Amino acid sequence: MPRWALGVAGLVIALTLAPPARAAVEADAVRKAIERGVAYLQREQRVDGSWPEWLGNEGGVTGLCTLALLNSGVPPEDPSIQRALEYLRRLPPKTTYATALQTMALCEAQPKRDLIQIRKNAEWFERTQLKSGENRGAWSYPGSNGDNSNTQFALLALHEAERVGANVATGTWQAALHYWHKTQNADGSWGYQPGNGGTGSMTCAGIASVVIASGQLHPSDAKVVDGRLQCCGEQLRGNSVDRALDWLGRNFSVHVNPQRGDSWLFYYLYGVERAGRMTAQRFLGGHDWYREGTDMFVRRQDGISGYWVGVGHAENNPQIGTSLALLFLSKGRRPVLMGKLTHGPGDDWQTHRSDVANLTSYVEQRWQRPLTWQVVDAKAASVDDLLQAPVIFFNGSEPPEFSDDQVRRLREYINQGGFIFADACCDGGGFDRGFRELMKKMFPEPEHELRLLPPDHPVWHAEEPVSANELKQLWGIDVGCRTSVIYCPQDISCLWELSRPGRDVKLTDDIRAQVLAANSIGINVLAYATNRELKFKYEMPQQQVAAAPTDTVERAKLYIGALKHAGGWDAAPRALVNLQELLQREKGLRIGTDQREVSIADETLFDYPLVFMHGRNAFRLSDAERAQLKKFVERGGMILADSVCASAAFTEAFRREMAAIFPMHALERIPVTDPLLTDKYGGFDLRLVNRRDPSAPREGGRMEAAVHQVEPELEGLKVGERYAVIFSRYDLSCALERHESLACQGYTREDAAKIAINAVLYGLQE
Repeated sequence: MPRWALGVAGLVIALTLAPPARAAVEADAVRKAIERGVAYLQREQRVDGSWPEWLGNEGGVTGLCTLALLNSGVPPEDPSIQRALEYLRRLPPKTTYATALQTMALCEAQPKRDLIQIRKNAEWFERTQLKSGENRGAWSYPGSNGDNSNTQFALLALHEAERVGANVATGTWQAALHYWHKTQNADGSWGYQPGNGGTGSMTCAGIASVVIASGQLHPSDAKVVDGRLQCCGEQLRGNSVDRALDWLGRNFSVHVNPQRGDSWLFYYLYGVERAGRMTAQRFLGGHDWYREGTDMFVRRQDGISGYWVGVGHAENNPQIGTSLALLFLSKGRRPVLMGKLTHGPGDDWQTHRSDVANLTSYVEQRWQRPLTWQVVDAKAASVDDLLQAPVIFFNGSEPPEFSDDQVRRLREYINQGGFIFADACCDGGGFDRGFRELMKKMFPEPEHELRLLPPDHPVWHAEEPVSANELKQLWGIDVGCRTSVIYCPQDISCLWELSRPGRDVKLTDDIRAQVLAANSIGINVLAYATNRELKFKYEMPQQQVAAAPTDTVERAKLYIGALKHAGGWDAAPRALVNLQELLQREKGLRIGTDQREVSIADETLFDYPLVFMHGRNAFRLSDAERAQLKKFVERGGMILADSVCASAAFTEAFRREMAAIFPMHALERIPVTDPLLTDKYGGFDLRLVNRRDPSAPREGGRMEAAVHQVEPELEGLKVGERYAVIFSRYDLSCALERHESLACQGYTREDAAKIAINAVLYGLQE
C-alpha cells in the first residue's frame, strides 16, 4: 500500500514536538521568530500594498508575502493584508508564478469575495497548460517549453481554487498527472525539466503535485454502486510517490538542497513542508523534518531586523527569503487533532485511506481553525510520540496485531492523558473480536470493561446532534476522569471516507444522511476527547520531567501518600505523580515522583507528612480507619483532597467522614485572604482563579464548558492554628492529569496546579 495514499483533503502536516522540557523553549523561540518575520514583512510593505517585485513577475513577491503573512496568523482583516489584497485584485493573469501566488493568497484570505477572480485565474491556468509536445500537461512561464517548478505552482493554485469553489476540468488533472508520472527519473526523483538529474526541491514538487492530482482524480476507497454503499472494494495502487519519498529520505538535509547545494535551499524546504504534510510523514529518511528545519531557520534569522536571506538566485532577496521561511515555520501553528495508528496484519490499518484526513477537514471547517493529523507508527512510537496526538485512531477488518510492548505503551498513553478511538471496517467481525481482546490486555482491571455508552453520555451531544435514525453503537472504557476509549463496531470510517467521494460521484439522500451523521459522531468524539483545546506549546501542568537519574538518595526525599479508599481512590492515577513532578521542577523541592499508595489503616500512613485523597464515588470509612486518620492529623499530618469532576457523591461522603472524625472541628470556607492562597510560602497569588463550568447543550447546539474567573472555593478544617484538612469540591485531579472533560467542573489545568502547589507548600510549614 503506498504510504502517501492517505487523502489530501485535510492537507496534513506531521507536526512534531521534542521531549516536553525542550519543546516548550523551542515553541516559544518559533513563535518569536514568526512574530519578528511578520513584523519585518509588514515594515517593508509599500504604501500601495505591494512589495518590490522580482524580474518582471508583477504580483509574484506581493502574493508570496501576503500568503506568508496569512499562514503566519495575520488575519485577513488586518490593514496590511487588506492593502495587499487590493493591490493583487487589480492584476490580470500574466505569468504562472505570480498568478499562482495571487490565486493562493485570494483563496486563503477572502475566497467568497474573490471567487469570480479565482475562477477566472483557474480558467487561465487551464488555457495555458501545454496541450501538445513532450511536455504536454506541464506549465511554463509562459513562453517556454514548460518546467516542473512552474507546473507545481499551477497545480497548487488550481488545488486551492477548486477547494473554495472553482471547477477544474478532469482533463486538466489527468494531463498533469500523466506528465509527472512520465517525467519521474528511474531513481524516484524529479529534476527541473524532464531528463535533468533529480534535486531535492523538484522531487518535493513532484510529490506534492502527484498527491494533489491523484486526490482530484481517484475515487475514494468507499463507493456508491447502483445507489448502494460499498465500503470495501479494490483499492487503486501506485508507487511513484513512495519512490520519491525513498529518494528524498536517502538524500535528506535541511542545510543543502539535495544535488543543488546552497541554491534554492529555502524553496526546497518550503517543498519539504508540503511533501511532509501532504503524505502525513513525520520522518523523512529517519529525519524529523519539521524539527530540524525549524532549528535551522530559528538560528539563521537576522538578529536585528528579523528577516531571512538565502544564497543566490531570488533567495538573497530578504522579502522572498523571509516569506519562504515563514511558510515553513508557520505550519507549526497547526495543532495535531489526531493520529492514525499503523498496525498489522499487512495494510489492514489503511482500509479507508482518507478517513482521518476527511474527518480532520470537516472539523477544521466547523471549528474554523487550521488543524492537522499524522500517521503514527505503532512499532516505533514511544509514549512521548503517541502523546503528540490527543486522539489516536485505528481501525481494520482483521484482529489488530500489537506486541506486548506496544500494548504497554498504549496503556501508558491513556494513563498520561491520551484517548483511543476505533471502529471495525468491512463487517469486521475479526477486528471486533481482536479489539475487545486488546482492551482486555490493556485494561485487565474489572472496572475497566467496555460498556455501551448510555444516551445521556456527553459524546452524543458534545458538538452536534445526531439523528435518532442514524445512531451507531458506541462502546467505551472509563479511565480516570472520563471515558478514554471509544469504539464503534460499525463502519463509520467508511462514511468519513465517502464525505469527499471523488469527482462525479453522486450520493443518494439516504447515504448523504449517513455521512452527515458519521461526521457528527466523529466531531462529537473529538470535541469530548480534546475539549477543543488544541495547543502547540505545552502548558506548565502538561510537562512531565522525570527526576534526575543521579538523584538516588531516598532518605532526604519528601513523598506524598496516595490515600486508598472505596470511593474511587485511583480515579485520576497520574494526578499525584504530576503534582510531585511540578513541585520538583517548579519549586525545587527534593521530592519523589513515583506514587506511593497507602491504606488508611496501615501504620505506614505515619511515614508521610501529607496525603492526597480524591474520588468520584460515595464511600464510608470503618471506625478503625476514622481513628487512624484522626491520629494522623493530630500528629501533624495534613490531608489534601478534591472531588473528581466535582462529584456530588464524593463531596457528600468526604464531608460526612470529616464530621465523624472531627466532631469538634468543622470544614469551613478558607478566606481568600488566608496566607495559604497567597505567595507567602513560595507559591502563587490565588485571589482569583479560572474555573471550568460545563453547561448542557441547547436544543441542537454544542456542549460548552465556559471558563469563569472566580475566587477559589477551598474548605479547610483547622486543628489548632493550622489547616489539617484542605478540600476542594471542584476538580483538581483531572486538571492535574490532563483529563479534563467537557462535562468536568473544576479549575483549569494551570490554576489547579497552582492551588495544589500552594496547599503542599502550606502543609510543609512547621
